[in-house]
Amino acid sequence: MTDYSRVERLALCDLFDELGPDQPTLCEGWTTYDLAVHLYVREADPMAGPGIMIPALSDTTARRMARAKGRYSFAEVVGKVRNGPPRASIYAFPKLGHQLNTTEYFVHHEDVRRAQPSYEVRTLPAEQQEGLWKGVRLGAKSFLRKAPSGVVLKRPDGTTSVAKRPTERGSVTVTGEPAELVLFCMGRQQVADVQLEGEAETVERLRSASFGV
Repeated sequence: MTDYSRVERLALCDLFDELGPDQPTLCEGWTTYDLAVHLYVREADPMAGPGIMIPALSDTTARRMARAKGRYSFAEVVGKVRNGPPRASIYAFPKLGHQLNTTEYFVHHEDVRRAQPSYEVRTLPAEQQEGLWKGVRLGAKSFLRKAPSGVVLKRPDGTTSVAKRPTERGSVTVTGEPAELVLFCMGRQQVADVQLEGEAETVERLRSASFGV
C-alpha cells in the first residue's frame, strides 16, 4: 500500500522549495516559512506538540516555533520536514505515523497550493481518496463540533456519513470527493470543491462558520 502521507510530504516540500519562505498559505497569518516550521516542531519537538491540539498550551507552541524559526533557515526547516520525523518521535512509527499524517500533509499541501493565485483541483488515486474518506469519517465529529448545523457528508457515488446530528437550525448535506470533504470539515470551506444542500440561511451560515483546525 502506498504511503500517501509521504507522497504529500515530499510534494509539499518540493512546493516549498519552488515558492520560497514568504508566500501566503490558507493558515491565517502564516507564510510558507511558518507552515514549514509548524510541521517540523509538530514531529520533532515534544514540548511544542501538545499546544497544537490544546489551546491552553498554544503559547508554548508559539514560542517553540519562534525558537526554531530563529535557529534554522527556511531551506533547513524544509530539509528537516522532507527527511521525516526523528527516530524518537511517535510519528516515526510507520503505522501510527501514516495514520496521523495522511490527512495532515494532504491538507497542508493544499493550504499552500490553494493560496496561490491559480490552482487546479487534483485528481487523486482512488486508494488515497479511500484513506481520506476513512480519516474524515473518524475525525468529522471533532472537526465539526462548532458547526452551527448538522452535517451529512456525501460522496459522488451516494455514500453518506452523518458527521454531526441536526441542530435547531437543521442540517446541511455536503457533497464532494473525500479530499474535498476533508478540506471542508477542516475549515477550508471557501476553497473546498463541494456542493451544499439545505435551507439557504443554514447553508450560508455553515459556509461562513469557523470550525475545523
